[in-house]
Amino acid sequence: MKKTIVLTLMMVCTLTAMSQKFACVDSDYILNNMPEYKQAQKELEDASLQWQKEVENKLSEVDKMYKQYQAEAVLMPSDLKTKKENEIIAAEKSAKNLQKQRFGSDGDLAKKRAELIKPIQDKVYNAIEKLAQEKNLNAIFDKAGGAALLYVDDKTDISDLVLAELGYKVSGTTKKKQ
Repeated sequence: MKKTIVLTLMMVCTLTAMSQKFACVDSDYILNNMPEYKQAQKELEDASLQWQKEVENKLSEVDKMYKQYQAEAVLMPSDLKTKKENEIIAAEKSAKNLQKQRFGSDGDLAKKRAELIKPIQDKVYNAIEKLAQEKNLNAIFDKAGGAALLYVDDKTDISDLVLAELGYKVSGTTKKKQ
């Protein structure tokens, strides 16, 4: 009796596994073939450089203040020294706050990234979901970014189909040829 149950379970599991349909995509490849993603990346880079300059200018001002203070400190009365030291500390704190505001985990760069990249990622996800439903796929794996996939048959990679679904032509080389 136990042998029959075990044998039946093994057959059901085997048949279930055989009926599963899987595919994979390379999300990095898909995104890098989307002009709006490249434009969004450029906008992020430009904003980041601008904000980095802004922070560096503030820190440079603090450095100037400190060097001037060091040069003049010998001749200053103690109350003026304390006042200058407090000004330097406040300016440094302001620069650090600006840096956090621009580049912190909830900063301007993170918000800009979410604003620009999230709609593109949603568009790709919707195309993947539509293809999965059309092709009766049970799962689609993303092999980009060090996924835990050790082997993928290129026949299962539907990255070019996702790009086509999004309305993009792959210029000359397809994913299969790379």
